[in-house]
Amino acid sequence: MRLLGKFSNQTAILLASLSCFWSSEVLAFPDVQNHWAKACIQEMTPRNLVTGYPDGNFRPQSTITRAEFAVLMLNGFPNAPIKRGSITFKDVSQNHWANSAIQRAYQRAFFTGYPGRIFQPNQPIPRVQAIAVLSDAMGYNAPSNAAATLRNYYSDASQIPNYAKGAIAAASLNSLVVNYPNVKALQPNKSATRGEIAALLCRALSIYAVEPQYIAGVEVREQSVLPLPGKLNTVPVLNSNSPELIRQGGILLSTFPPAQKRFPNAHLDYAFNGRFDIFSHHIARAETPAETRPLYQGILLHNPGNEPVTIKVLQAASYLGNPDAPFRELPPMVDNPNNTVYSGPGSRVMGDVLQDVRQATFPAQLILPPKESRLLMNLPIPIQRTPASNGRSTMMRVESDGAVYAASLAMKAPRNSGGNYRPPTLSEWQNLVETGNLAGPRDSTPTPLDPPRHPTVFGRVAGVSEGSHWTARLTDNPNQNYLSIPRSLSGSGSSRSREAISYVLGTVHLITLATEQIQSARMLRRYPDTAYFAHSNYGVEYNLVLPLKNTTNQAQTVTITFETPLKDEGGSGRLLFKNPYNQRVFFRGTVRTRYPDERGTMQTRYVHLVQRRGEQGQPLVTLDLPPGDSKTVEVDFIYPPDVTPPQVLTVRTVEK
Repeated sequence: MRLLGKFSNQTAILLASLSCFWSSEVLAFPDVQNHWAKACIQEMTPRNLVTGYPDGNFRPQSTITRAEFAVLMLNGFPNAPIKRGSITFKDVSQNHWANSAIQRAYQRAFFTGYPGRIFQPNQPIPRVQAIAVLSDAMGYNAPSNAAATLRNYYSDASQIPNYAKGAIAAASLNSLVVNYPNVKALQPNKSATRGEIAALLCRALSIYAVEPQYIAGVEVREQSVLPLPGKLNTVPVLNSNSPELIRQGGILLSTFPPAQKRFPNAHLDYAFNGRFDIFSHHIARAETPAETRPLYQGILLHNPGNEPVTIKVLQAASYLGNPDAPFRELPPMVDNPNNTVYSGPGSRVMGDVLQDVRQATFPAQLILPPKESRLLMNLPIPIQRTPASNGRSTMMRVESDGAVYAASLAMKAPRNSGGNYRPPTLSEWQNLVETGNLAGPRDSTPTPLDPPRHPTVFGRVAGVSEGSHWTARLTDNPNQNYLSIPRSLSGSGSSRSREAISYVLGTVHLITLATEQIQSARMLRRYPDTAYFAHSNYGVEYNLVLPLKNTTNQAQTVTITFETPLKDEGGSGRLLFKNPYNQRVFFRGTVRTRYPDERGTMQTRYVHLVQRRGEQGQPLVTLDLPPGDSKTVEVDFIYPPDVTPPQVLTVRTVEK
């Protein structure tokens, strides 16, 4: 088979699975050397997603039929689930070369066909259909204001058929749409070319080979983008985030030894000793009144030794989404000196811990007698109405003077003698550890790391991760004790790449902003169906020191900004932002800055940030630096749950 090539009724169709092995030889099609999608076509060829014609050409300007696109969708999304039964299209015979592919594409809801069970397999597919099919396959949600969104993106938005407006708006917000040569012209009803389809599929599969000036709604900012200096410490973390949604109680995470347990595979056999953290983020949901029975979460510690163990609780906070910390609309930046500003339980918990709070719910210390267990937490995740969800986020920093095992557990509330719900007792939690199995339903199993594949399931974390703090001093190089501020465009010897420097934050496997730095904590212990790394480093505190120095002979103004660019591995020396930006929130949390004011007095400021996908931030700090002057800025934050990477910290020299 020649995918996206010519087919005949006699062609035997062999669906190739998506290959992620990179070919050592990239085919150089002579007719794409000057084509705008050349890089994308060349990246897709060794993955067996596109091939050329017998004459060695690719024919990027040729159109593609609906039948050919059905085959392409199956190759691009080989693991897409079956969502419905088969259908017989009147115009697709049993011996049609693409009959099997069309059936499979229909069952996976890639296509629905036309009224009267018509598919039109030989019709060149319009751009609007191809984009809508890809948008639905990616699971994008249509915005409520689709028509207004489309007007912001395209000069020809009025030409988009009504049936496709939601899908096209969703694709646009998620940076899938590629338009050439005019990025504002969607040309929705034009037949899609092979080159255009290749570019769209590159965007859908996170193959970063499309020139960003052709991606709808993307703004390119050329500048330096650097890995973050420093590293994680080695403090272990009980990291409980899978399953995120708990329907059946059980063991969320246990580091107890598996010996003599009814379900040995539910236990990871890891003893904590000294400093360790506990992070937890879980959700309960009720669809019917019968399901509103409260779900309790317990954190159980066990002393396996022959001497008492003392647990000191240094900082600790736990909040529900409702009523403690509902998600709410907030401005992009709000001063938050007392952590009274928050959106969601993760934002509030991390704000408390950042300010060294220990809630009264948690004891200052806990004594574990030899061979005994004690509860560190026993709190509900209640739901008052249906259908509804509620979540609880928890963060604790503790220290033990001996070895302890730990378990994060979930149990539906028992009833007391009067028939009312009550908290589970210590013995009931202990029995769950001894006899219980893993809680459910299980989250999606992560995609294997090697070879890297798109689309990728990162999975959720359940295990012991290594690292509670990332400490870094940001300087020009490891042998220097200061960071030279970027030169402004008006400064001597200025260059655009030095107008701003951004350091990556929260990078994960396959999302590094072309730095190839993965900051995710490694897992010391994990369940086989959970994440390979502590993706996004939820609960990890970043402590960043910026010893800024003005090395120019002119006074300069410098800003420090927290930002949320788009995912992009396509090239160094740039960041991509959305314009207009996506309304989906990617970061909500509190950041602390310390810096000297104009009189040299140190100031400490807490600000709560809300940033959407692809949003350029507002300055956290603005400093005036005379020639040769130095000022040190400290930036601290705890990476909250309900946040999506990547972020960057940007140092920029600006005009006053």
